[in-house]
Amino acid sequence: MNEAIQHKGWNSRWTFIMAATGSAVGLGNIWKFPYIAGENGGGAFVLVYLLCIAIVGVPILITEIILGRAGRSNPVNAMINHARASDVSKLWGLVGVMGVIAGLVIMSFYSVVAGWVLDYIFESAQGAFVDKDAAAIGQYFETTLLANKNLQLSWHTVFTLLTIAVVAAGVNKGLGNAVRILMPVLFVLLLVLLAYSYQYGDFSAGFHFLFDVDFSKLSGESVLTALGHAFFTLSLGMGAIMVYGSYMPDSASIPRTAFTVAFLDTMIALVAGMAIFPLVFANGIEPSSGPGLMFVSLPIAFSHMPGGAIFGSLFFILVGIAAWSSSISLIEPAIAWICENTKMARPVAAAIIGAIVWSGGTACIFIDGAFDGMDYLASNILLPLGGLSMAIFATWVMKRKIAKNQLKELSYGQFNLWYAVTRVFAPIGIIIVFLNAVGIFGLFA
Repeated sequence: MNEAIQHKGWNSRWTFIMAATGSAVGLGNIWKFPYIAGENGGGAFVLVYLLCIAIVGVPILITEIILGRAGRSNPVNAMINHARASDVSKLWGLVGVMGVIAGLVIMSFYSVVAGWVLDYIFESAQGAFVDKDAAAIGQYFETTLLANKNLQLSWHTVFTLLTIAVVAAGVNKGLGNAVRILMPVLFVLLLVLLAYSYQYGDFSAGFHFLFDVDFSKLSGESVLTALGHAFFTLSLGMGAIMVYGSYMPDSASIPRTAFTVAFLDTMIALVAGMAIFPLVFANGIEPSSGPGLMFVSLPIAFSHMPGGAIFGSLFFILVGIAAWSSSISLIEPAIAWICENTKMARPVAAAIIGAIVWSGGTACIFIDGAFDGMDYLASNILLPLGGLSMAIFATWVMKRKIAKNQLKELSYGQFNLWYAVTRVFAPIGIIIVFLNAVGIFGLFA
């Protein structure tokens, strides 16, 4: 089934777990999850989110790994290989193309936000936010950073180069070594910040906010938000998990690996919430502060606490590592496609892709509406359609025996449960998220 290509794999199952977790753990966990939980009532939202991870996230995660490992190629070639083996049109390769494009589009604006994080690491380390009030920090973010396009361009360029440097080094020397270092450092920093939050924040208020269940605060929009975030937080639908799965050892259990990745991703989001909300409540900050929670509200909290400059810097280093580990996976599918279909060396392919996403990020900085447009295209159209297409292909089109061979450790009942959920319930969930994202439901409101 596989074409004659040089396709290297991970050294171990744990390398894949660290890589997939690194792909999943990004700004969505440490930046977005805390504030959307704050906006949607805390504990009740968390409970619905966990159910969505189990019903939609994990089944699609398993599906994407199956397509990758069985295809042993980049997302485009893998889908073509599967289509050929299942005697259907090779146009299914367009699903892989859509995933590759989605990754490049996301990286274009993602690197701009990651650039803001790098700036905050630099400023926090110098104590720039110590003893500053909300007005001063808000003015820095809006006037000094966002209004200074050349400053944004500089940090965006630095972050893009950091990402390219990793992927250019190869699957094991670059990607493998990076995640084996970055993810343990991320875990340690998160625990350090959790201990700091326990010591100096209102830990009880943060705990009750995040875990007390009050369904009266939960709306239909909250459920859709939880469903959408559960899907997007695992990096599904853009080919990253598929290409990582193509590097996965045959001996590794896909279900156990998928559940481990989902567990780690969810735990990091919850621990991040417990590191952030106690500081928020201790300083009288509104927990539903939106995106400004990370760039305005939290620097205020750190600025008035003992060791705030140090721990504020550690927080943004944590966010930077999460962003870096995710950005690697965003461009790997495109680089894998180039390397497997041409004789081009990986560093050259990485440079070409780097130039493309750098140009996209530059457009996001200098062209009004480009940032929001790329975000909308990727998040609301390409990713849900990619995930939906993969689920439909794996359970309605691809020969059942291919999935069965990849999940041979499952019992008959367990396999049929995954098959039914992926075939029916997960696609319904994705369709609902998609229709809500494009505003269809609002037409009937």
